[in-house]
Amino acid sequence: MSRLAARFSTPLYVYSAATIRDRFRAFDAAFGDLPHTICYSIKANSSLSILRLLSKLGAGFDVVSGGELERVRRVHRHALANVVFSGVGKTAAEIDAALRARILLFNVESESELALLTSRAARLKKTARIALRVNPHVPAETHPYISTGLREHKFGIPIEDAPALYARAAREKFLQVAGVSVHIGSQITSLEPFALTVERLAELVRTLRSNGHRIIYVDAGGGLGIAYKAEDCGQQAVSAGEVSKEADSRAYGAVDDFRSYAGAVQRPLRGLNVHLILEPGRVLLGPAGVLLTRVLYLKRNGDKRFVVLDAGMNDLIRPALYNAYHEIVPAKLPAGDQRSTSADLFDIVGPVCETGDFFARDRRLPQVAEGDLLAVLDAGAYGMSLASNYNSRPRPAEVLVDGARSSLVRRRETAADLVRCERT
Repeated sequence: MSRLAARFSTPLYVYSAATIRDRFRAFDAAFGDLPHTICYSIKANSSLSILRLLSKLGAGFDVVSGGELERVRRVHRHALANVVFSGVGKTAAEIDAALRARILLFNVESESELALLTSRAARLKKTARIALRVNPHVPAETHPYISTGLREHKFGIPIEDAPALYARAAREKFLQVAGVSVHIGSQITSLEPFALTVERLAELVRTLRSNGHRIIYVDAGGGLGIAYKAEDCGQQAVSAGEVSKEADSRAYGAVDDFRSYAGAVQRPLRGLNVHLILEPGRVLLGPAGVLLTRVLYLKRNGDKRFVVLDAGMNDLIRPALYNAYHEIVPAKLPAGDQRSTSADLFDIVGPVCETGDFFARDRRLPQVAEGDLLAVLDAGAYGMSLASNYNSRPRPAEVLVDGARSSLVRRRETAADLVRCERT
């Protein structure tokens, strides 16, 4: 890790290709012979190199914007055939692009969207294969910002309203009713909400089939979480150099958890003869990445102690946005260095001009010095994809490590990049 930081500077996102492959294959194997397609949720990490890696493994893709659809096209145009398009605010231009791409499935989220899709499909004379994303009213124990399955959320159609809307869609020449869809939230670490959700989906499938609809696909969404805290999986935090080999044992979504999740999702679907679509994101990518950052300053304000890093909330916003927890460890201790954990509590903060610019508060660390390299673990998902240029800070570079090879897959932005699209 220190060599990567020296070569590419910091802040720096580093991803393990081996971890991504291992986790995808384990997730895929958990569903056995059940017909299924894993549509990776691009919003978790939209790096073209990672999308290409997943595409080679046989992944489809879950997109929520025209920009994400274009990323799939750039990876491989044939991958468009395994795209599901979700999201509550699809524009006419985005719908047209997806129709022309002949994607697998539109997950329709409102009556108005259905009307727009109907008109655009008729205008282009292209058939849109659809599922309605239904809201099953299932609570998920997660942060309220990433819970999506209750009545008060903006997502989906109330499940009790779905049969009438399916009947309306079935009358349209250029719409093909083909499935049902759901997604109840993100970073869910209990299996019960998933099981209850799919039970309600299965009942809807039976109702729709009795009404004459040919339902082929059940899209169960994503949302399976990972363990960001080492104690949640009974282990101490690992060093950044061990991330790729230890990621599966640290994460909640390890192989055994994949199988348990698969069982919870599959059981309600027995006998329905459907093709299952899954939309994992964080559970595949989260443990595969770290954010490398260097200590700029150690600072004391009265009794309060700070570790000031060169990475900020613009690089990784999850702690500021969700009060999310990430393990933060030395990237590498010098040989023979047996630093003890300091008795002091530190706020680990960045250089952005916001009090909310922090990675951890009141955290104990191994004794650190100015210039030391730290690694923020489990940063492979919702890290770079949520990064911004706030304070006119260039976004970090990204590196993909595959065995002994390290490839720069996104260069660090420059000051010129920040103003490239502007006019004075």
